[in-house]
Amino acid sequence: MSSHAHTRRTVRRTLSAGVPLALLAAVAVTATGAPASAHGGPHGDKGVRVVGSATLGNIPLGPFSNALLPGSVADDHGIDLGGIGSDIYPAGRKGEFWTVTDRGPNGQIKVDGTKRRTFPVPGFDPAIVKIRVSGHRVQVLKSIPLTTRSGKAVTGLPNQASRDEAPYTYDARTPLHYDPNGLDTEGIVRAADGTFWLVDEYGPSLVHVSARGEVLTRYVPRGLNLKGADYPVVESLPAILLKRKTNRGFEGLAQLPGGDLVLAVQSPLSVPDATAGNGSRNTRLLRFSPKKRAVTAEYAYRFDPVDVVDPSQHDTSELKISSLVALGGDKLLVQERTDKTSRVHRVTLPHGRGILAGAWDDPATSPSYEQLDDPAAAKVPVLRKTLVADFGKVPGVPGKIEGIALTGPDTLALINDNDFGMSDGPEAFDARGRLVDSGIETTVTYVRLPRPVRG
Repeated sequence: MSSHAHTRRTVRRTLSAGVPLALLAAVAVTATGAPASAHGGPHGDKGVRVVGSATLGNIPLGPFSNALLPGSVADDHGIDLGGIGSDIYPAGRKGEFWTVTDRGPNGQIKVDGTKRRTFPVPGFDPAIVKIRVSGHRVQVLKSIPLTTRSGKAVTGLPNQASRDEAPYTYDARTPLHYDPNGLDTEGIVRAADGTFWLVDEYGPSLVHVSARGEVLTRYVPRGLNLKGADYPVVESLPAILLKRKTNRGFEGLAQLPGGDLVLAVQSPLSVPDATAGNGSRNTRLLRFSPKKRAVTAEYAYRFDPVDVVDPSQHDTSELKISSLVALGGDKLLVQERTDKTSRVHRVTLPHGRGILAGAWDDPATSPSYEQLDDPAAAKVPVLRKTLVADFGKVPGVPGKIEGIALTGPDTLALINDNDFGMSDGPEAFDARGRLVDSGIETTVTYVRLPRPVRG
C-alpha cells in the first residue's frame, strides 16, 4: 500500500448496494481534475503533455463481485471497485481497454510492533475488466472473474506460509487461510485466439487464462513446490526467481508481434540476501515462448538512480518496473517508477539467450548480478535504453501509474492503481469497520509525446 493514499482530501460518493449490476457497470463520473487544456500550461518534459483524463465512478465492491461469483463477498466494508490500474491493454476499438485488478483490497497494520498484511475482503476474486474511456468518464463494459478448473474463485490470498506474508482480517486481529489458488495479478495482454496472459507477484508466475477467465496453466519457477492448486501448475521458469522480494514478483508484461511474451521482475531479486536486493539497481526481463512453453531469453536491466527517477526519494528499494509496452519488432517501452512518479525508456531486445541459464542465474555466483555496481564492467550485457518521458515533470500525471498502453504513434494511455481507496494503519477503517476512503480515484490519463514513440 502506498503512502500516497494519505495525500488527498477524503471525498466519497456513495451508491446504493442494491443497484443492479447492469446499472453499476455503466456508472461513471465526471473527472475531478481540471479540463485537459488546463493540465499542463507550458509543455511538460520537453513537449510531453497531458491531453485528456477520465475517472471511474464508485461501484460498490460487494455487488460487483457477487454478480460475477454469487456469494463470494459477504461484507465489502464499504469498499468500491478499484485496483483495475494494475495494467491496461488496447481492446481494439478506440477508447476501449482490457484492465486487470490486483489481489484486491489489502493494507498493513502494525500489531505488537510487527506489520501484518490485511485482506478486508478475503473472498474477492481478481477480475479482468473491460473499460471504455468516453470524455471524462470511464465505464465498465464487461468483467470476467478468474476461476479455477472447477469454477471457483482463485481469490487474491497468499499461496504459501513459507514464502508469502500471513493474511489477516481488516483489523489485523484474526488470521486468514492461505490459498494455493490465489493470484496477485498485475500485467495483462490478450492473445490472437482470445485468451489472456497475466503475470502474478506471488510465484512469481505467468498465467494463461481462457476467454471466460478459467486458469488454463500457471507457469512458476522450478522448485516452487506449490501444492493443492485447482488448475495445472508447470515449473518451467528459472529457479533463481524464487529469490524474488515479497510482493515484488512479475509486474510488467508485453506481447511481441510474433506472440512471444516479455515479463519484468518488478524489483531486483534478493541474491544472495535481502540486503543485496534492497540496495540493487539490477533487475531482469524474461522472454517466454507460448509455443515452446518455455523461457527462451533473459535480459539484464539496470534502473536509473532512485533520485533521478524520483528526486524526493533516496531509498533504492523503492524502484520498480510496473509496465512494459511492445512497440513492434523487438522494441519495448519500460517504465521505471516509485509510488510517486515514473520515467519511461525505450529498449531493443538483442538476439540470443542473454544471461539465461548462465552464472547470473546461479545463486552461488559471488558477487551476484544484483550486487554489481557496474554490470557492464563485469561483462553483463545490460539492455541499452533511451529516455522517452519523465512523468515527474509533466503536470497532470497521477502518482502510482502501473499500466501504460500505446494508443497512437505519439500517444500513451496511463492508468493508476488507486489501491481500492485504502490506506495503511488502523485508521483505514472507522469504528463500524467501514472504509475511510482515501479519495484517490482510478484515472485513465492520455499523454501526448513530442514525436512518434516507435521512431
